[in-house]
Amino acid sequence: MQTKVDEQLHISVGEAHASSVAALTGLSKTTPFEELDSALVCAREAIISRQSLQGYWVFDLEADATIPAEYILLQHYLGTVELELQTRIAHYLRRKQQSNGGWPIFEEGASDISATVKAYFALKVAGDLPDEPHMKKARELILSMGGAAKVNVFTRTTLALFGQLPWRTVVAMPIEIMLLPKWFFFHLSKVSYWSRCVMTPLLILFNRQPVHTLPAEHCVTELFTSPPQNLRHLDHFIPGRYLHNAFILLDSVLRFVDPLMPQKLRGRALRRADVWVREHMQGEGGIGGIFPAMANALMALKALGYDDNHPDMVRGTKAVNDLIVEQADEAYCQACVSPVWDTCLTINALIEAGVPESHPAIKSSVAWLLKEQIFTRGDWCDLAPDLAPGGWAFQFENAQFPDVDDTCVVLMALLRAGAHRNPHTLTEHIQPAVNWVLGMQSSDGSWGAFDINNNRLYLNNIPFADHGALLDPGTADLTARCIELLSMLGYNRHFPPIERGLAFVRKEQEENGAWFGRWGVNYIYGTWSVLCALNALGEDVGQPYIRKSVIWLNSCQNEDGGWGETCDSYDDAKLAGVGKSTASQTAWALLGLMAAGEVNSNSVKRGIQYLVSSLNADGQWEEHLYTGTGFPKVFYLLYHGYSQYFPLWALGVYQSLRNGDSTRQMSGLAAEPLLGTLPAQLAARKVNTRRAFS
Repeated sequence: MQTKVDEQLHISVGEAHASSVAALTGLSKTTPFEELDSALVCAREAIISRQSLQGYWVFDLEADATIPAEYILLQHYLGTVELELQTRIAHYLRRKQQSNGGWPIFEEGASDISATVKAYFALKVAGDLPDEPHMKKARELILSMGGAAKVNVFTRTTLALFGQLPWRTVVAMPIEIMLLPKWFFFHLSKVSYWSRCVMTPLLILFNRQPVHTLPAEHCVTELFTSPPQNLRHLDHFIPGRYLHNAFILLDSVLRFVDPLMPQKLRGRALRRADVWVREHMQGEGGIGGIFPAMANALMALKALGYDDNHPDMVRGTKAVNDLIVEQADEAYCQACVSPVWDTCLTINALIEAGVPESHPAIKSSVAWLLKEQIFTRGDWCDLAPDLAPGGWAFQFENAQFPDVDDTCVVLMALLRAGAHRNPHTLTEHIQPAVNWVLGMQSSDGSWGAFDINNNRLYLNNIPFADHGALLDPGTADLTARCIELLSMLGYNRHFPPIERGLAFVRKEQEENGAWFGRWGVNYIYGTWSVLCALNALGEDVGQPYIRKSVIWLNSCQNEDGGWGETCDSYDDAKLAGVGKSTASQTAWALLGLMAAGEVNSNSVKRGIQYLVSSLNADGQWEEHLYTGTGFPKVFYLLYHGYSQYFPLWALGVYQSLRNGDSTRQMSGLAAEPLLGTLPAQLAARKVNTRRAFS
């Protein structure tokens, strides 16, 4: 059998597609398995061919127009403009403009005023003239939405950095925040990793209040409904929002006392922020591995007087430039890169699609992942000082911030690839990683992405947090991933971490039967995550709460057989499961339904037909709608890999189950717990901050 699979894997993409092109459009209840096999071979070969020589996969990670616009502005701030690259990014921004003149925060979404102001500003700085038709349309839209004074805090800060708004219009964020004690209601350890990485350099900028002077022809005064130099406070009381209003009042108090702060204290806080930023810029991946933090850090160091040739500036600049994706006649800047995430998901998909453990692509990618494991201590130690490291990050390098989601999916990939059968890998890689995941469980039974108990929701009311994404609380999708991993390791529902996690997941189910998806769009993503965890756990799929989720998924299927969900479902829950069909969301729905025992249902067969028939001649699925979530309601992502490995994964699972075979998730990888039992003293604690295994 393995020899046959190996032979299939060496059929070229073109040959595989040519042999099945007619069949791909006609899958039905009686489809011969040869037709599905041909589609699988075609898709497998296509994705294997994209593997790097080092063993990893990395697909482009596209955000909205704000990131490439900010890149153009950053280059002007730093004085490092490359005219040819700027021209190509401008081409990209113009192509992304909507017919009404605006820019959305996700494809086919409503125009967003902050994204539109940034894109217009960047294009004008790049040389576009205000009387050009596309600029005129953008300007008219911005003014109809209330003008540039209505933008969010981050865009307001950008405008202040370039002298387009007075610094007094930006929220009060005193540098003395760096000196606050941990017991205080606000402390950097109380907010998410991405907030710390973005905020700390911003504190330096708010303190220094630098202004990069632009020539008059690049200014955007025309975007305001009243002279911007006359504007003062732009954050106001909202009737009935008592906590929000309390923070607005605090903002006014901070502005009043700011000039009275002792300079010695201020200098000490500034030095601490400087040290924090530069410590977190070490390594090649840039601070936090995310563009907004990298850009803020470079501007902050420049405001502090660091020379362009300073090692931190040089390294930080390279990290930003490494995010650029260059195409034939245009370019854009990614928010970050996702090699670990892409690689572990691709391994999972390939294994479930029949690629043997011995295949060179699997062996080399497993070896690469093992080298990427992080054994140094990061910011997560603040709330887990006794927990040993062992996780994985999302990017090539982000040692301070491994995350639970990547670590779980990497571990599942290693299990599917049989890496646990190597005693060294089991004890030196898998065991420390599982231990780290267990230690990151929050007191309510959930798991967040980067920190423990990062759930002080009142902080989302501070004026700086108008994006509502300051925190990293536990979520159903991520908690389900941890349950799925622990189940694959051989632990059952009575294992205390699973027991607590399952209680959290049950509590989080929506009235319609779905689960909210924090890290993917949206309820389809969350429901897939939970159903796969329940399947791995061996839960009775006939239970009413599981049947309710199945009924909901079936009700969301589109006429074409696929599933889709708009990012607008984060703003309006009535849109849960509503949207144009996409390959990735169809795959999630199928994987969820098959996990709930629906492999022979008509819904699953129609969904498989949708995936097989939409496979193109290159063995790929095309997808332009955003199905990845950065921050709900604020920031979305188009993972270019999602439309490749998730459909392949779904087709592979379908083939196995229709053949009467078990999937690699349920093939008895760990009939008994691989790593022993949980010590009683850890099981009894509310917060896991010690080693799970001796």
